[in-house]
Amino acid sequence: MSSNLVDRHQKVYAPVMAWDSDLEIVSAQGSRVTDVEGESFLDFTSGISVINAGHNHPAIVAAARDQLERFWHAGGTVRYDSLVTAAEKIVAVAPPSIERMFFMNSGSEAVEASMKMARKVTGRQGIMVFRGAFHGRTMGAVSYGTSNAKYRRGYHPLLPSVFVTPFPHPYRWGMSEQEATDHALRELDLKLKHEVMPDELAAFLVEPVQGEGGYYPAPARLLERLRELADRHGILLVFDEVQTGFGRTGVWFASEHYGVDPDVIVLGKAIANGLPLSGVGARAAITDAWPAGSHGTTFGGNPVACAAAAATIDVLAELIPATAALSEQAFSQFRELQSRHATIGDVRGLGLMIGVELVRPGGNDPDPEAFPFLARYAREHGLLILDCGPDANVIRFVPPLCVTPEEMTEAIDIIDAGLGEYERR
Repeated sequence: MSSNLVDRHQKVYAPVMAWDSDLEIVSAQGSRVTDVEGESFLDFTSGISVINAGHNHPAIVAAARDQLERFWHAGGTVRYDSLVTAAEKIVAVAPPSIERMFFMNSGSEAVEASMKMARKVTGRQGIMVFRGAFHGRTMGAVSYGTSNAKYRRGYHPLLPSVFVTPFPHPYRWGMSEQEATDHALRELDLKLKHEVMPDELAAFLVEPVQGEGGYYPAPARLLERLRELADRHGILLVFDEVQTGFGRTGVWFASEHYGVDPDVIVLGKAIANGLPLSGVGARAAITDAWPAGSHGTTFGGNPVACAAAAATIDVLAELIPATAALSEQAFSQFRELQSRHATIGDVRGLGLMIGVELVRPGGNDPDPEAFPFLARYAREHGLLILDCGPDANVIRFVPPLCVTPEEMTEAIDIIDAGLGEYERR
């Protein structure tokens, strides 16, 4: 970002938003963005896992432009084709249990709507969530998320009847996956014995892969146990797939890796490849019990965003089959780096949702200095990356799905060189 723009920005825009850099981007295409000085950067942030189809994909641009030239707002006063088409296409690729959609604007909004629906439909108030989860930044979403205490600081009291139970973090706990899962399931059973009865719970709200919490995939046994408890006690199983959806983990939705169908799915981020749109999908029996007028939206399901979403589904259908090979390449290259860099403690994830945890050599203690150093180095060498995890020490590796094998190697080579610089200090 030019110094003049920084000054203008600071004069008129609230400082509450944290920006990762002062780069001023003026154009983008595919896996790359270009700044005001004409310098190109590989964008492996994907706008926080939003631009899954790549920047400015021509088919998505054309669909949005066509809708924009016809009309761009309805506000629930009339019906229109792009909304229905987007819903049809999403239901067609969603888990089999998902039969109906409702659109909103952001992931946080969709999370809150899903919990409103769960409470309304079940007549219960309790929500069970998982430590380390991130579900957004609005008041209700903050109440459900515990990825980092800073997101809650200064906003108490939060929503009541929200119960937090551990999510397995094998590497951080120093356990095998089996041991970590056993521990988490024991704690869940204790929650249901000591803190809230199952028949008081409206929903289990869980990410199949924790995002902000550090890119931890859920062990299959955890999701299978939640499905079993949900079926036994009439609890809705809600998967937050805002970050894991639309091909990010190598399949349309992360639930496919587990063979566990949710009752409700929360969608956002990549749903329209950058235009503001989110959604809640659910079984028809659930949405039919959510009375008309008990929830609503002015801008949700915007015609232009829905047109983009429909086109995004078509583009991703062509890109997703290639992600398995790209994922295998990335994991192989990162594990080779891990063998040479003591700063890399763990490599985990699914598909192109990869977490690389940076630690102090000789143990698994988080290194809070490693990622800031690496991010600066990467930016100076043409690569944009993000962190995640409560200690901001995990590389959140989320290239667009249109990335080429050559671009993947270029990015990982930059990370390799940056870690070498950091370790030689």
